[in-house]
Amino acid sequence: MGGRKFSRAWITLGVAAALVGLVAAGASARTNSTATQTATKIQACVLLPDTKSSTRYTLFDAPYLKAAFKKANIPAQVVNALNDPQRQKSQAQQCLAKGAKVILLDQLDPASGKSITDLAVSQGAKVIDYDRLVVGSKAKYYVSFNNVTVGKFQGRGLVGGLKAKKTYGKHPVIAELNGDVKDNNAKLFKQGYDSILTPLYNNSTFKKATAGDQWTEWDPIKARQIFDQMLAANGNKIDGVLAANDGIAGAVVASLKAHGLKKIPLTGQDATPTGVQFILAGWQTGTVYKSVKREAAAAANTAIAILKHKKVKGVNAKTSGTPSILLTPVWVTKANYKLLFKDGFLKRSQVCIGPYKKYCT
Repeated sequence: MGGRKFSRAWITLGVAAALVGLVAAGASARTNSTATQTATKIQACVLLPDTKSSTRYTLFDAPYLKAAFKKANIPAQVVNALNDPQRQKSQAQQCLAKGAKVILLDQLDPASGKSITDLAVSQGAKVIDYDRLVVGSKAKYYVSFNNVTVGKFQGRGLVGGLKAKKTYGKHPVIAELNGDVKDNNAKLFKQGYDSILTPLYNNSTFKKATAGDQWTEWDPIKARQIFDQMLAANGNKIDGVLAANDGIAGAVVASLKAHGLKKIPLTGQDATPTGVQFILAGWQTGTVYKSVKREAAAAANTAIAILKHKKVKGVNAKTSGTPSILLTPVWVTKANYKLLFKDGFLKRSQVCIGPYKKYCT
């Protein structure tokens, strides 16, 4: 008898404990579910384009933007489309589903950029065109560098390089290796450098190389193939190259070395470690430095101001009707390359190594 009573008491306690456990588990599940939902909720979303056109997106944009939103206590997500427009559209949809009210968009091409912007605006989100403008879209703001100025720096840099080589007055043959025709920035760069070079072609100071003005899709491999063909078409006589960025410039350097040709004036952009090394070694004349830290800060501040219903600061232009914050780039040569170290954009250990160490002072 006593044994059975003892068992019933423990059974009753066990059932009670089980019920308490179930209630607690239910509460815990609801809490965890809520926490998960809260964790996935975001206010800002950054859509970066790729890792191919420039290493900057991984090395600089992503960490700078994440840090800026974290400091402002703004839940945000930063993603990269890896050169896939459809993936970027899908990423935008996911961000909107998580509640994003502001999207920073660095588009891959105009059609997908407009599609993403239209989608975001239709769901009540604001779009900031970041680095690349989606012409004619419903973006609220555009944050970038003055890209026509970038091109002018490149054009003037090439002219300066030719004068330094004393080939400026000898009707030098010039090749232009442009970025991607689908990239509005690439068109603006070209607008800038052509404003310097075209008058010199027209008055016969310079001669444009045969088949010497081509688009590369920002692909160094394609740029190498194109430049090899340019050399063949011009009997290996090309006296200067307007390369739209450091990756393309690197392709030119590789081609010149493979053909046993001498150093020629050569431009670049992005201030990559390799680009700076080529500048120090004399293979490249200069590069355009665009402080991604400043650009990311301007874009993040714009997004934060929108989210906190404050006035957006720094608007200094309108680009195709879009209120714009356009920053000023810097032309970097042997004379001022240490600025990149001072700004924390590059480290000496990235540049002053191996065969290039002897060039650093």
